[in-house]
Amino acid sequence: MEELLRRVGERIWGWPLMLLFIGVGLLFTVRGRGVQFRCLGRALRLIRAREGRGGISPYAALCTALAATVGTGNIVGVATALASGGPGALLWMLLAAVFGMATQYAEGFLAVKYRRKAKDGYFGGPFCYIEQGLGSRFRWLAVAFAAAGASVGILGVGTTAQVNSITGAADAFFASQTAFVLAGHAYSKTVVITGALTTLAAALVLLGGVRRIAKVCEALVPIMTALYVLFSAVLLVCCADRIPSAVALIVKSAFCPQAVLGAGTGVSLKLALRMGVGRGVFTNEAGLGSSPIAAAASDETDPVRQGLISMTGTFIDTIVICTVTGLCLTVTGAWSAPLQGVRITDAAWRAGLPWAESLSSFVLVVCLIFFAFATIIGWNFYAERCVQYLTGTQPGVRKLYRVFYLLVIAIGPYVTVTAAWELADILNAVMALPNLTALLLLQKRVAFPIPKKMTNPQKSC
Repeated sequence: MEELLRRVGERIWGWPLMLLFIGVGLLFTVRGRGVQFRCLGRALRLIRAREGRGGISPYAALCTALAATVGTGNIVGVATALASGGPGALLWMLLAAVFGMATQYAEGFLAVKYRRKAKDGYFGGPFCYIEQGLGSRFRWLAVAFAAAGASVGILGVGTTAQVNSITGAADAFFASQTAFVLAGHAYSKTVVITGALTTLAAALVLLGGVRRIAKVCEALVPIMTALYVLFSAVLLVCCADRIPSAVALIVKSAFCPQAVLGAGTGVSLKLALRMGVGRGVFTNEAGLGSSPIAAAASDETDPVRQGLISMTGTFIDTIVICTVTGLCLTVTGAWSAPLQGVRITDAAWRAGLPWAESLSSFVLVVCLIFFAFATIIGWNFYAERCVQYLTGTQPGVRKLYRVFYLLVIAIGPYVTVTAAWELADILNAVMALPNLTALLLLQKRVAFPIPKKMTNPQKSC
């Protein structure tokens, strides 16, 4: 099954889909006259805005979106991308993110433009702007997106993959005795205890509804992001003399990986591009259609302002956090170590930070646990909104889905995670196709901030 999912994932995430992601971002970059460049400063100033009109604040909406995106993809995903596709994968990841910022602007704009009022605030996302923007004849496309969103939340990225990352990181750091053996696999007491605590913590947050999820994300995301970036920045300062050569290696291996890394590595331009764009989309979700669900819940009433706020998510997630991760792996040479997943980043921190290796590993474990937990609650919000669209105003169905979501979290530590990641990649593509199609068809409905030369200063960036 794992081999089948891997082959399906490789076919889906081929050149056509990767070029579609970049092409949509390029289209909105041109139509918006480089909105991600000329309006980034204003967008960063807007993220603290609070409207108070019945939804959650724009800042809380952004934190909810970041909770789902700033996760294991920033630590494990980047490490996996560089280990498989070479350091050059980082350059393609950043290029996809630059164009992805314009895509996320369009998603945030349409999310507010076509949302509707709900009992717990505002309700919207791709399913709403597909059906309302394109008409009822495209409802099947909205249903396809919502079904994929509900599936990817409970079957892959939102549950099993994240709780496995949490228990795996804790087990690697806190060595303990075997608790039991299941199907030939030994599970330690650390895995059992960490899995139970994660399920309990998730239940306490998720059972509180939309506003509690937003409040937890609003408090958790800035702290975990600042801690991770701070330690990564210290590593880069300590290895500052190696940064120029690391940047040169990233650029060269992006275009000529076999000439730089050697033909024996098996790294090709296609593989570097696939790992960079594919993992970049996985971590920042630009074009995937998930972040507009959080944007629609914001109490921001101006679609342009919400579009600007939304695009900062890709900037923070990929251009800031993934960049420092990739540079840390490259300057320390950890990307080429015969390791997997979080152990690659752990090797970089242990080698590059100027204090005890045990402290570096502990802080990384804490960051990974917080990142993964934030992704769990963020993706539950997305998935429940998809279920709400599919079933209408039936709270009992959403409560049942929440129970199953928590159940999957509880059994997640004892499930093979490789298949979950492969399935998540496939379902991500299934989510993205309806959303990207809608963005192309609705491109003329997206308005952009007017450049300074074309209007007065009060209406410009």
